[in-house]
Amino acid sequence: MIDTLLAAPARLGAVRLLAVDGPSGAGKSTHAARIVAGLRARGCRTELVSTDAFATWDDPVAWWPKLVEGVLEPLAAGRDGAYRRMDWSTGAPRPGVVVRVPVPDVLVLEGVSSGRTSARPLLSHLCWVSGGTEAERLTRSVARDGETARAELSRWQRFERGWFAVDGTPEAAGTRLS
Repeated sequence: MIDTLLAAPARLGAVRLLAVDGPSGAGKSTHAARIVAGLRARGCRTELVSTDAFATWDDPVAWWPKLVEGVLEPLAAGRDGAYRRMDWSTGAPRPGVVVRVPVPDVLVLEGVSSGRTSARPLLSHLCWVSGGTEAERLTRSVARDGETARAELSRWQRFERGWFAVDGTPEAAGTRLS
């Protein structure tokens, strides 16, 4: 997939934008980290931004303008971007530290809704990670986030099931991984 991405045109100014999308617990973060390592090994200036830095239980996808204004628009104009990452250390999300995003060759945007319809004209490539059944993904998510998050994770899964059906993200992906 790295070769496919690097052969694709930059559509975010001079930046190639890769979205790694899929449901919670599918393995998107792990896959995105491998891609970033592979790109950096090839000498590509690569930055990784996760949608988890923006989303909250109550705001799973409506935060998108913050990403556009803080990161995508500046990078498209050849300027560094920045965003305020959500801090979950207290168990409840609150605005955290400011993260700077230098202009890269490739920006890997990872997380639920990263390949949304409104972003597709900017994408050089969209990768969908399905990660097994909903039950398997819930088990992995609970293992990652703790048993106390089970109810919220179940609610999140119901939301994203509807989101992906309406947005058509899996069908739009150039690469699909199980």
